[in-house]
Amino acid sequence: MTVRKSRLAALAKMRDLRDADDSRPIDPWRLVSRRFAADGLGEAETLFAVANGYMGMRGTHDEGVPSHDPALFLNGFHETWPIPYGEAAFGFATTGQTIVSAPDGSVIRLYVDEEPLVLSESKLLDYERQLDMRAGVLDRYVKFRTARGAIVSLRSQRLVSLHWRHLAAISYEVTLVSGQAELAIASELVTHLPRPKGDDDPRVGVRMTDSALEPVSQSADGTRLVLELRTRSSGMGLACGMEHAIETELRHSIESSVEEDEGRVVFFLDAEAGIPARITKLLGYHHAPRATAGDLCRRVNRTLDRAANDGYERIAEVQRERLDAFWQHSDITLDGSGDIQQAVRFNLFQVRQASARVEGHGIAAKGLTGRGYEGQYFWDTEIYVLPCLTYTQPHVARRLLHFRYEMLDAARRRAQQLGHRGALFPWRTISGEEASAYYAAGTAQYHINAAISYAVRQFVRVTGDQEFLAREGAEILVETSRFWADLGFFSDRRDGQFCIQGVTGPDEYSAVVDNNAYTNLMARENLAGAVECLQLLQDTDPDAYARLVTRLKIEPHEPAEWSQAAERMFVPYDERAGVLLQDEHFLNRKPWDFEGTPIEKYPLMLHYHPLNIYRHQVIKQTDVVLATFLAGDRFSVDEKRRVFEYYDPLTTADSSLSSCVQSVM
Repeated sequence: MTVRKSRLAALAKMRDLRDADDSRPIDPWRLVSRRFAADGLGEAETLFAVANGYMGMRGTHDEGVPSHDPALFLNGFHETWPIPYGEAAFGFATTGQTIVSAPDGSVIRLYVDEEPLVLSESKLLDYERQLDMRAGVLDRYVKFRTARGAIVSLRSQRLVSLHWRHLAAISYEVTLVSGQAELAIASELVTHLPRPKGDDDPRVGVRMTDSALEPVSQSADGTRLVLELRTRSSGMGLACGMEHAIETELRHSIESSVEEDEGRVVFFLDAEAGIPARITKLLGYHHAPRATAGDLCRRVNRTLDRAANDGYERIAEVQRERLDAFWQHSDITLDGSGDIQQAVRFNLFQVRQASARVEGHGIAAKGLTGRGYEGQYFWDTEIYVLPCLTYTQPHVARRLLHFRYEMLDAARRRAQQLGHRGALFPWRTISGEEASAYYAAGTAQYHINAAISYAVRQFVRVTGDQEFLAREGAEILVETSRFWADLGFFSDRRDGQFCIQGVTGPDEYSAVVDNNAYTNLMARENLAGAVECLQLLQDTDPDAYARLVTRLKIEPHEPAEWSQAAERMFVPYDERAGVLLQDEHFLNRKPWDFEGTPIEKYPLMLHYHPLNIYRHQVIKQTDVVLATFLAGDRFSVDEKRRVFEYYDPLTTADSSLSSCVQSVM
């Protein structure tokens, strides 16, 4: 049994145990939890997160405690710092980038006769939390008994609007079931203190040791509070605010307070059995790299004014309308297994949450559900997410491609810095500048260029959007092709074939290799695609073609050179094994001792030095297999089968990007 299969078998066993647990029932449209578990908070906060592509609210409980990593993220809102190197070298990335949490407005604390509701300590009589994927709402119901014997029921709903990108809304309803009690409901806008990272896993995001935010201004007007802050190093501006409304027949009073980086509105109620109190909490967030004093606060106030006029019901109604339209175009229905149906819909829902209002930004590796991978953008967007969006939400796909186009000048500077023509997009970034400190598994992954070009060509083929091609897409294809033509060379030792040396493919367990098959195959697609698209423009829009040639100073010999490089691209192949080689020297390495590697030593990158891994035949994630999938029309079924059967036993599935491709193949 391969390592991957044994790990999948373990996951299947866990799934069987989960199926036997009625606290997590399978529902085709909802993710449901009927038991509070303090030992799985981190996972639950990610799974129950709500987001819209601009704003993401982790699935923490309303009370804020207990929690694993309470945070509210805004796409692109990040801090920077100088990357420290013991021994630096020319061209290394200089500035780190990491997403930082904005003040968290999800917190609403409940006190009954001064006793706080704390799920890990209170006497719970009933509990259910569900993420409704048709409504786009996180819904929670709790019933509990206080130390004095009062029974209280509480239902809350929260959403991050898929229509109004700067808006989140919470409905919070409390009812005293029996007896009498004094209630205090404290609605907060709080800047969480940084927490230590706790491990050396490079996939886990950096947590700043000091607060990345410094206060600028604060204001309070009745039940509305607004904070303005900025990041200390990157200088990004942020304003956030909250507004409230209360509906109840109970006697009540309200107190508000605001400090430098937090605010609180407290509702005091004399509760009687059977009479509910409902609070609507509206949240507005705006950020910008450069904004005049007070401008972001004015934007927040406009967001809150509009939302208060609409009310929670209307906001929730529009949320469902947006999701109805999404599911009409994107739903996949499956017969048979209910958990697979739920999983497919959950993944589609996450694509929607990560991309719905993503204007001006990319999609981070973890969306806006957590701080993993620093909230940075990788090739995941173009290879794993954009194909789905191109076919189902092409307007969103175009926004994401436009965002890459906006990076093009920075990519040109990066290529020049590394001594090449054309453009080199950053392996990992938020701002557009390279942020990967480890070049062997960062900058050396030049295939990011091919990923973006692949997405451009697929988008144009599927949508027929000639305007995009003329205005932006062709320029990306030209500059990336210039880069490939300059990076590689026609090797006399390979009978004049085009070779690309010193690169890292998708498999990060083989770094800085010669002629990585995936890189070469995708570079070939990039080069040939550029020539094809230029010819298409010349045939269909000669004026646009002429403007492009003039603006980019395309020499007549360039497309011919790209065609030649594509036609003569060297792709390593082993006659004895009958398969493409992952790289030129892959079979020269010692096979990894899978049988002698205990399951707890995976992922390998957390337990073995990179040099130990690099000198072995072991694969972190699909590489050649992915190439035969993306360039599927160039390979026969038999060729794909041989590649899969050869490389699958060597693949650890230490990356979540791997199993999905292996499953498809």
